[in-house]
Amino acid sequence: MELMVLNESDIELWELFASGSQAAFSRLYDRYADMLYAFGLRYTSDKEMVKDCIHDLFIDLHHYRDGLAREVNVRYYLLKSFKRKLHTASKKAAIFSLNEWDLDDKVVSGISFSAEQEIISDERQREMLQTLAQEINKLPERQKEILYLKFTHNLDYEEIASMMQISVPTCRTFVYRAIKELRGKLEVSAILLILWAC
Repeated sequence: MELMVLNESDIELWELFASGSQAAFSRLYDRYADMLYAFGLRYTSDKEMVKDCIHDLFIDLHHYRDGLAREVNVRYYLLKSFKRKLHTASKKAAIFSLNEWDLDDKVVSGISFSAEQEIISDERQREMLQTLAQEINKLPERQKEILYLKFTHNLDYEEIASMMQISVPTCRTFVYRAIKELRGKLEVSAILLILWAC
């Protein structure tokens, strides 16, 4: 009988799953389903479509697990695979639009604040967050998406470029331009908040 491993790394969990462990498969789902759901809602407001795509993704993973690579960046792999499924489903439904960055439930662009980070109760900081969210919403959609992938999911430029089907230099340019645009409108502390909040 397989013992439950606390704090196992993604790669350890992935290897157990790829080796046929049902328990690891369940833990992988539990670890990533909510993240994928939040990610999917950035592209469509159709919650049922997002749930269906998550379900389909994990069915495919289970079905093809014998052929999966063992050494992968699990978060990147799941995000990329899920985005592909969501894009296909969205095209069929003719729905594919990024949700706005907002502050509902203390979330800016899907950046959730942890218990420690919820110390942000100071009115000045709240105003700064509101201004930051408003300015981010004015950025072109691709710049918003890249910032989201980079600073919320900590993907590197190569992974983001692959997901968005652009070159790495283009990806870096998008981030540089977005930060430059924000810097021109906000104080430095607000820009740093993007990095800190992640």
